[in-house]
Amino acid sequence: MAEQNSSFSQSDGAAGGQGASQADIYREWIDMAVLTPIRVAWDDWRTQVGSIIIAFYLLMGTVGVTLVDPPTQGQGDRYVPPFQDWSVPLGTNNLGESLLSSTVHATPPMLQMIAAGAVFSTVLATAIGTVSGYKGGAVDRILTVFTDIAMTIPGLPLIILLTAVFEPTNPAVIGIIITINAWAGLARSIRSQVLSLRDHSYVEASRIMGAPTRRILVDDIIPNIMPYVLINFVNSARNVIFGSVALFYLGLLGSTHENWGIALNNAYNDGAIYSLDVLHWLLIPMFAIVGLSFGFVLFAQGTEKLFNPRIRARHAETVEDDTAPYQE
Repeated sequence: MAEQNSSFSQSDGAAGGQGASQADIYREWIDMAVLTPIRVAWDDWRTQVGSIIIAFYLLMGTVGVTLVDPPTQGQGDRYVPPFQDWSVPLGTNNLGESLLSSTVHATPPMLQMIAAGAVFSTVLATAIGTVSGYKGGAVDRILTVFTDIAMTIPGLPLIILLTAVFEPTNPAVIGIIITINAWAGLARSIRSQVLSLRDHSYVEASRIMGAPTRRILVDDIIPNIMPYVLINFVNSARNVIFGSVALFYLGLLGSTHENWGIALNNAYNDGAIYSLDVLHWLLIPMFAIVGLSFGFVLFAQGTEKLFNPRIRARHAETVEDDTAPYQE
């Protein structure tokens, strides 16, 4: 993992009389923590393809819903196969609803669930894991016990219980419930990484120079775990997709909005799995689920190389702009 020492470099540069401005320090931080990982990841074809697939779903969930009418009964004849009637290009279900309309209008709630669930679990895990690993002592023991308790609670029964009690209808709330204790494993992993980082020389130098804890965490610790956090954010997004589809398919969540799990449930109950004439009703939402998950898988695999310091160092040598301001 590449080491970054912004706190140390700022003071070191000033002491050396090189006069790096605050804007240069921030530009250096953004370049090392954000832009360089993006450039390294973008060199992998899987990152490019995964990004294109994810961007397609984002467009479908934002622009697509303004171009495609919401699903209503009688948009076409019942059980129209795909590519037979271009007014309903992906075919229809037993009510004559367009499967294209139901697929497109199920995308925005799914994106809201993914964003809420992935952000909730990742931010909470990063905050707890970082503070626990860096502070140590009583703070570490309390947060570790809290994390261990969360890890010992079975996830699926807890999710089913919460959905039965609260009956959530807001997609963001559903996303948070699905990842209600998924953060615990990531928090333990981040804590382990922070334990190995807090004794590095540049972190010790920041402490000796009197840098506050918040600044050490933001400048010296978190940038070094950002690639790992990014990959786990993507994995959390995939878990929200499968979790939400499963809950809607099993009927544990109400049908207040379109969802691919509801479409699968309706198709299965109508016998679509036993008839080739209506099999498309089952396949269209499956392709939507697999396509979005496949995009996240490719994106995560493409960004795995961010963990390899040799690749990052070799990439930095080939990019002139990767030179830090205080090194110029």
